[in-house]
Amino acid sequence: MAESGGIFLRAKHRTFSGLDEDAERHWTGPFCFIQAADPQFGLMKAWRDGDCDGGGDEWAEEVELTKQAVDAVNQLRPRPRFMVLCGDLVHAMPDTPFREGQERDLKAALEGTDPSIPLVFVSGNHDLGNTPTPSTVEQYCSAWGDDYFSFWVGGVLCLVLNSQLYYDASACPQLKEAQETWLEEQLSKATSSTETKPKHILVFQHIPLYLKSPDEEDNYFNLQRGVRLNLLDKFKKAGVKVVFSGHYHRNAGGCHDDLDMVVSSAIGCQLGEDTHGVRVVVVTANNVIHRYHSLEQLSKHGMDEDLRKLLQA
Repeated sequence: MAESGGIFLRAKHRTFSGLDEDAERHWTGPFCFIQAADPQFGLMKAWRDGDCDGGGDEWAEEVELTKQAVDAVNQLRPRPRFMVLCGDLVHAMPDTPFREGQERDLKAALEGTDPSIPLVFVSGNHDLGNTPTPSTVEQYCSAWGDDYFSFWVGGVLCLVLNSQLYYDASACPQLKEAQETWLEEQLSKATSSTETKPKHILVFQHIPLYLKSPDEEDNYFNLQRGVRLNLLDKFKKAGVKVVFSGHYHRNAGGCHDDLDMVVSSAIGCQLGEDTHGVRVVVVTANNVIHRYHSLEQLSKHGMDEDLRKLLQA
């Protein structure tokens, strides 16, 4: 059901082709999906060279890691309902050298994904620029689909956000305002007594709300305190279950008032001790259970046995 936009442009008009409310609004039993983050083609060599601003002229390592992830995900049974990539698809900023080649090669690596597993893309700071503009947002949307949208899977409402608009929207304040209005409408609709209530609400964004605690200091890897607390309040009031993110290139996160903040390490360049990997997420009627798997583990053994059992219950 990818239609004319192909597998990379299914997010249009603030929804996602084939995973819309009419088709997926009812709970149909446990299912799993894959959350990945930061393939960021070009960063591994740039990081080793110590030139993360101007480097990134090679990305063969990231190509192989992405292909390994695709192959491992394709082998999973039952099949994941979708795979979401939480931002920084490539390393080259908009309108810089290597951008076109990195995007081309990432798409080529992802084309091997089984057609029954939709690819959901989330925009990151490298995809839009640290200070996005209407032009860079438009470039991203032309290549990967909408920068924010909603979709439904088996009775679960999923919200994809452009976190860069919360980090620095100084060059595009109207876009920030539009997303905030849209988000309010989505959360209000999800909690309305006249609407079909989702079994769970999940949020996907690139920059985490926080790494360890909602009260932590502001830094490059989290959203500013005032912004994060405001979003946390909105999410908790609406009953959001989990916020999934990337950006940190390490696993982190925490739980605050029953809202789980999940920060997943990267398919690509690692900045900590975690190995290249993805997160397997199992959604049951009462819970959302997630576990990070190294690519080697997923390739050789599949998902953890206890997660598989939850899908069979």
